[in-house]
Order: sequence, then structure tokens, then C-alpha cells
Amino acid sequence: MQTNNSPKNEQSVNLVDLFVYLASKWKWFLVSIVVCVGIAWYKYARAPFVYFRSATIIIKDPSNKTATSGLDRFDNIINKTNVANEILQFRSKRLMQEVVKRVHADVSYQIDDGLRTNELYTQSPMLVRFLDVMPEHSISLVMTPKDRNTVVLSDISGFDAKPSYTLHMNDTVTLAKGVRVVATRTNYYNASWIDQPIHVHKRPLNSVVNYYRSVFGIQQEDEESSILTLSLKDNSATRAEDVLNMLITVYNEEAIKDKNQVAVNTANFISERLIIIENELGNVESSLESYKQRNQVVDISSSANMYMNESQKYNADALELETQLRLAHFIKDYLTNPTKETDLIPANTGIGDMNIENQISLYNNTKLKRDRLIDDSSENNPVVQELNNSLRAMKQNIIRAVDNMIVSLNVKRNDAQNREMRAQNRVTSIPRKERQILSIERQQKIKEALYLFLLNKREENALSQAMADNNARVIDSADGSGAPIAPQRNRIILLGLLVGIALPGVGCLLVLFMDTRVHGRKDVEKVISVPFLGEIPMDKETDRSQHGYQLIKPDDDSVVSEAFRILRTNMSFMSKKDHPTQVITFTSFNEGAGKTFISCNLAMSFVFAKKKVVMVDLDIRKATLSCHFGDHRNGVTNYLADPTVALDDIIRHQDSFDLIPSGEIAPNPAELLMDERLDQMMAELRKRYDIIIADNVPMGIIADASIVNRIADLTIFVVRAGKLDRRQLPDIEALYEDKKLKNMALVLNGVDPDRRGYGYGYGYGYGYGYGYGKHGKKKK
Repeated sequence: MQTNNSPKNEQSVNLVDLFVYLASKWKWFLVSIVVCVGIAWYKYARAPFVYFRSATIIIKDPSNKTATSGLDRFDNIINKTNVANEILQFRSKRLMQEVVKRVHADVSYQIDDGLRTNELYTQSPMLVRFLDVMPEHSISLVMTPKDRNTVVLSDISGFDAKPSYTLHMNDTVTLAKGVRVVATRTNYYNASWIDQPIHVHKRPLNSVVNYYRSVFGIQQEDEESSILTLSLKDNSATRAEDVLNMLITVYNEEAIKDKNQVAVNTANFISERLIIIENELGNVESSLESYKQRNQVVDISSSANMYMNESQKYNADALELETQLRLAHFIKDYLTNPTKETDLIPANTGIGDMNIENQISLYNNTKLKRDRLIDDSSENNPVVQELNNSLRAMKQNIIRAVDNMIVSLNVKRNDAQNREMRAQNRVTSIPRKERQILSIERQQKIKEALYLFLLNKREENALSQAMADNNARVIDSADGSGAPIAPQRNRIILLGLLVGIALPGVGCLLVLFMDTRVHGRKDVEKVISVPFLGEIPMDKETDRSQHGYQLIKPDDDSVVSEAFRILRTNMSFMSKKDHPTQVITFTSFNEGAGKTFISCNLAMSFVFAKKKVVMVDLDIRKATLSCHFGDHRNGVTNYLADPTVALDDIIRHQDSFDLIPSGEIAPNPAELLMDERLDQMMAELRKRYDIIIADNVPMGIIADASIVNRIADLTIFVVRAGKLDRRQLPDIEALYEDKKLKNMALVLNGVDPDRRGYGYGYGYGYGYGYGYGKHGKKKK
């Protein structure tokens, strides 16, 4: 028997008890683990394989290359690169769009492999080409080969179409809205593919591009190095390799195209000028030939040689100045031409002013930078607008410089021509025809010099264009492991196992810590100091009597019988030396606590101990005990209300114990119980019986329990496990401290033996620790 002098403090969580409690819920854990592991396996079986591929490249640095003598200035301008900018270009949407188009990554071919779908890519036995389909359209269908030359298209989605189409190889069929489809056979076709459905999906180009940009990775191996590692994840290892390799190819093509943009514009300008000069030179030569044939021109006499030499000297100066002047006019016409407003300015055209050449080179570099920014953003970018303003200012500076050079050349040319004219005036003896010949020859030489100069510049420009090299050199082409990186079976199954363990664990702990009901003796002992007589476990396998209660038997060694034996033994410790315990009353806080059940079986236990027992039903309002034992119309109320009724008139003798029913339902039960005849009845019963068990009403609901308590030697307060809220335990402690009930003790009824752990252990070992079987004999 547990007796306490003061309430116990709240105990900390016992991990062993907590583990035992969770172990008692093993069925829930087993079901949860089976379900969660099953779901995890199903997800693994459904998830498509994902492969990883990577490639390594190096971004070339022009400063580390051996430049061709005399041409390194072109190389430094055209081939200069920056690693950070190149990384951004690799990530650009435009580059990935071109890659997806070239490898046809927007069309996928899949087959069902159990629950999983596998990507075929180029290993599909048949390919489908969608004609007249916009890139943003989405189409899906099922392609089923019927034989070597026939295929059936079905389950077409994306637009309204017929349920199925049958077409031959290389034939074109129109599905709907002008969309045409052509099926072709590949080298992977064989008889095993017959009637094997192949799922074909044509996805929108932008969505595929965005997907590959999201799974594409690029990393600079070291801050000081120009080595980049490109990586990609895809459902097809072959497609991942093709995408990476094609990305490098397209990047190099775009880089070369960008580098050659200045050279291409210069080449176009030179070609246009060569055509014009060639026509003009041909016309001059034809005029000279015709003039000489028509006028029969002969050699000039030696007397005019001296004057002619002087004239030729000034003529040569005029020719050079004229050439420079024409070039200056060509450049100015190009700068002021509205159709050339957005083009690059031809560079290295032979203008003698190096300041103008430097300004043109600076303008072209700035314009290239602005064009690259526009490709990655838009015209509204503040940096682009600032560059536009700079370009306009630089162009105006170039025009002003060219105008100044033209003015200077005109002055010099006029001076040279004046000097030439003065020399020619001295040769007055030279015939007019000779002067005309000289004029024609001068035009011829101007055209010829300009023509040869442009031819030379065209070759230099072509050479610089040929020097443009790839930005990236492949160190390791796209490659990787043949095993997929996802899904990871062991990790998914382990996650499912952990979730399967965690879910019931969390649920059980929530139920445990949120449950405020009393379940075991620890819940009681740690809060109140009321003497604890014992706990009565539930035993669903024990036979019920005809009255509906579990009644123990003499040869019964079940857990319930052992519990009542312990209760009977512990009650002996509550007796006082000068006043033995005879009258035992039962009460509780609420109905259904099991007072009648415990009182009946306790009476049987005393009967087995050779005690003479009588049970008195003092619940004169409901007569619960009397109703289970038959008629209750003649009993306690009759004795209390009618002095002529003798005690023997209300006692019902039975095989085990005697019973005094409650009697007729009285209109004034409290007043009857206060009558002294109740005391007289108990005094007489004390003489006749060893044990008097009085079944009473709940405490606090009505006054009967407090009134009747005057007759008790021992008051047993019954607490029903699983029904009483632990927040009511302080009220029980208050009853004990205030001594409202005589010799108060507590019994816990309805304890679940299977509810072990965290204070719910069944501590007396009924059938578990002392060699008692459930219904068997005692072990030796």
C-alpha cells in the first residue's frame, strides 16, 4: 500500500517508460512503416532516371598568343575576351534557344518501363517531324509501330484531332489546324518494337529552354584561371552530352561572328568602293586610248622636258592630296549617310590623320559593347542610353575632324594646283592636245592609285578576319557516369522508413502529452498524498456474471483476482488497533467510476477469505447495486422510513454474501439517510457481519455521500482510469486534507495492462512478474 504525507512534485519524463510506451504501439509503427516505405518505393519506381554530364573548356587569352608581326593590333581589338562576360554568354537564353533547335531537344520520345518512363532520344525506332508548327505550340501523341512501314498515331493532345491516324513511312499526314506530321524509321528499328507504344511530346521551345537553363551549371575552377566546367542534368545521358557539346559549338560560332563584325563591315565598304573606282578607272583609260588614237599624239620635244618635270612635281603633290581628299570625302559621305547610321565606321582606310583613325577605332569598340548589352537587355537600359549618347558625340567629333582635314587638304591641293598651273603656263609651246593628255593621265593615275590602295586594304582586312579564333577550346568533352544520379533508391526508402517511424511516434507523443486523463498510479501518486490501496486492471477475457459484472471466483488467478487480493491485503493496513475496519463505503467524483463493480468483487474476495460479508445499497436514488441483483423494492428506504420494518425483513441471503437492497425510491433521500435508524442498522450489522460494504453515490454531486460517511470505518474513493481528468486530482487531495471523508483511501479502477510506459506501467506484476499465468496455475 502506498501512503504519502504530501503531494509529490511533477516528475521528469522517464525515457525508458517513454520508449516502452512507444513500443506498446508497435502495430501502428508497423502499419506506418509499411505504408510509408511502400509510398517511397512507389515514388522511386515512378521517378525517371536523371543523368549528369560535364565538360571542361578553357577561355583563350589573346595576350598569351604569338601575334603575327604587324597585325597584332587587329588581333588585340577583335579577339580580346573576358571570362566573367563569357560565363554570362553561356547562360544567355538566345544561346540555349539555338542549341535546343539544333539538337531537337524540344521533342522527346519515351517508353513505359514498369511504372517508370525512360527517355529514348535518338535511340527511338521512329522519329516524328512536326511541320508548320510554331515553336510555342505543345503537342503530345502516342506512336505505335505496326510493321516496318506503318505506324499508328493516337491519343493526340494539343488540338482537336481524330482519335488515331495510320500513316506509312515518310508520308505526310495533316492532323488539324494545318499541322503536318512525317514519321521516319531509324536504324534502331527492329521487330521487338512492333505494337510498342512510344510517347512523343513536342514541348514549347521557351519552356524547354528555361528548363535547360535551370539545370545547366557553369563554374570557374579558380579565380585566376580561365578554365570553366559546364554541367547539365537530363533524363537522357546522350541528350545531355549533345546539349553541352552543341552549346560550346554555338558559343564559338557566336564569338567568331561577333569578332568579325567590324571586319565584315569594312570589307563591305571596300568592295563597294572598288566597284565604283574600277568603273571610273576603266572609263579614264578608255578615254585616253581614244584620245591618242583620234589625235595621233607624238612624244614631246626635249625642249619642254624641263618645264614638264617641274609641272609633274607639282602634279604629283596634287595627286597625293587629291587622293587624301577623296578618301576624306568617302569617309564623310559614309558618316553622313542615313542608311549607315547604325553601321560600324570603316577603319584603317588609309587616312593620313592618325587622330581620326584612333577616334574611329574607339567608336567601333564602343558600338560593339553597346550591341552586346542590347542583346542581353534592351534599348531602355540606362547603360545603353549612355553609350548611345557617347556614340553620337564621338561621331560628331569624327565628322568635325574629317571636315577640318578636308579644309586643310583643299588648301594644300589648291596651292599645289596653283603651282602646277604656273609651271604649265611656262610651257606655252606645248600643244593643247598635250595638256589634255596630261589631264587624262592625271585622272588615270588618281583612279589607279586609289584602286591599288583599296585592293591592299581588302587583303589586310581579309587577313585580320581570318585571324579571328574561337574563344573556347575544349579540354574534356561532355562525359559522365553511365549510372543515374537520381532517383537514389536507398535514400528514398530510408526517408520513407524514417517518415514511417516519425509519423506514429509524433502522433503517439502528441496524444500522450495532450491527454489530461488519469491512466496509472504514477499519475495519481505524483500529485496527491491520499493513501493508495491499489489498482484494478481491465480484463476483457474474464467471464461476466449473469448480473453483468465481473465476479471473481475462488480458483481464479487472473490479473483481476490478484488485484482484489492485493486490495484486500492493503485495506488491512488502514485498520486502527482500537477500531478494526468493518464498514467500508465507496464513492467517486462521477458516475461510471466502477464503485459497484469494485464493491461486489471486494465482497467476493472477503468471502473467499472466510469472512461474513453483507453489501448495503445506499444509493437510494438510483439503486444501481440492487437492480443488478433483482428486486429492490424492500430495502434501506423501507427500514429508514418505517419503524415497524425489522432488519431481517430487508436482508436477502445469497450463496456468497448477503445483500440489503436500496428499497423503494424515496422523495426525501437526504433526510432519510440523516435518520438515526441508519446508525442503528449499522450497529446491528457490525454485530452480525465481519465486513459491511456500502455502495454509495458520487461525491459532490449530491449530499448523500457526505451524510452517509459518518458510518464508515474506511472510505474508498474510486478513480476510473481513462475518465478522470488529472486536473481534478487536487480536489481529491482537498477532500483528504480537509478530512471530509473518514479514513479516506484511493483505488484506481479500469487500468489498461497494455498501456505501459511513461507512468502507465502496471506495477504489481499481475501475471507478468511473479509466475502467474493469465488463467493458468501458479508456476513453481
